Amino acid sequence: MLDGTRITDHWFTVPLDHARPEGQPITVYAREYRSAAAEPDPVPAAAETAELPWLLFLQGGPGGKGVRQARLGGWMKEAARHFRILMLDQRGTGLSTPANRQTLPALGSAAEQADYLVHFRAPSIVQDAELIRLALGAGPWTVLGQSFGGFCALSYLSWHPEGMARALITGGLAPLTGHAERVYRATFERMRARNAEYFGRFPEDRRALARIYARVRAGGVMLPDGSPVTVGRVQMLGMYLGGNTRMDQLHYLLQEAFVESAGGPQLSDTFLQGLYQQVSRAANPLYLVMHESIYAQPLECGATGTAGSTATAWAAQRLLETSPGLADFDPARAENPLLTGEMVFDWYPELDPALAPLAGVTEALAQREGWGPLYSPDRLAENTVPAAAAVYTHDVYVDRDLSLETASRVAGLEVWETDEYQHDGLGDDGAVILRHLLEMTSG
Repeated sequence: MLDGTRITDHWFTVPLDHARPEGQPITVYAREYRSAAAEPDPVPAAAETAELPWLLFLQGGPGGKGVRQARLGGWMKEAARHFRILMLDQRGTGLSTPANRQTLPALGSAAEQADYLVHFRAPSIVQDAELIRLALGAGPWTVLGQSFGGFCALSYLSWHPEGMARALITGGLAPLTGHAERVYRATFERMRARNAEYFGRFPEDRRALARIYARVRAGGVMLPDGSPVTVGRVQMLGMYLGGNTRMDQLHYLLQEAFVESAGGPQLSDTFLQGLYQQVSRAANPLYLVMHESIYAQPLECGATGTAGSTATAWAAQRLLETSPGLADFDPARAENPLLTGEMVFDWYPELDPALAPLAGVTEALAQREGWGPLYSPDRLAENTVPAAAAVYTHDVYVDRDLSLETASRVAGLEVWETDEYQHDGLGDDGAVILRHLLEMTSG
């Protein structure tokens, strides 16, 4: 316990397939945070209870484990004034039953592994959360979802609204219908604008990036894990553009990209380590394996869903290769292509040693059809749970226009649109954002 922060570990046994509760079990882990200086919850009904109410935090991802903190800070310090915080390691991540290169191949063929991972999407995460809530003896709780965690919160509102006292969403209003191409078509445009903003602020970095591309195209550049550096992997440094302060971190990294050696200028170990930290999926393989599946759903669905959803089939890559308007992102058509963001491509598992054993299941999921619904637009249209969402105007990962489209279809959802933050607003100024969302839902 540091500075009054009380941390408790929780393990829960849940079924892999909630439709077959007697079937294979898996473990889900969660960490509880409490503050010794906690105050009564601002909601009168909750303040009447003997215990502080719970706040469930759903992390971004997919494949992201819960935040690890030794002491409370930022949004967690603010939340702990009024709540017991439950930080969930979503199934397959962290201390929950793992799903990675060491465990998945033991399940059998790529098709068998895919059948297993079908149960690792938002609806299953939500059903885990409901079982956990009941096991804790908790009443309806506040759910805070960041990014993909916001997608899960929408799924929660769709399938188990009885478990929610309110829903708070930051940078995480997913499209309720439609193909994954909608997402990537929008986010490519957001990334183009963000590239222009970045290079307008650091014009010298255009030259630095062009120099890096030229060196990489000459061949022989390796990351610390021994895997090759490619232009596409360098483009992934665009992940830095998802945050305001992270933009500066990209600039500092490019400043140190080269070092003089006996054989002439070479890419520095500092740069290669920074690039490795962006491109390696050793710590979160499900981010790549499951990424496009978080958008895989029937093109239109009601309360019970409809059949006939199409495969995602590497939607971002198909757009990149076939759209004339995206030539400036395509290494095959542009000498110095723009930086990309949360787009995934079929060469990922070929290059990343942590993903190579999962290449088969990743491809099987990309080509899978008949996905079930992630949300129920009909139920969301009748929502009665107090809900509020922070929508970031220039978010390069979760498009503002698609977010507002979703917000318009969720009854009672209040939107706070702001251009002050990027996608990582909760980490940047989380206490302010959380306070504002709590006020919006406090009645």
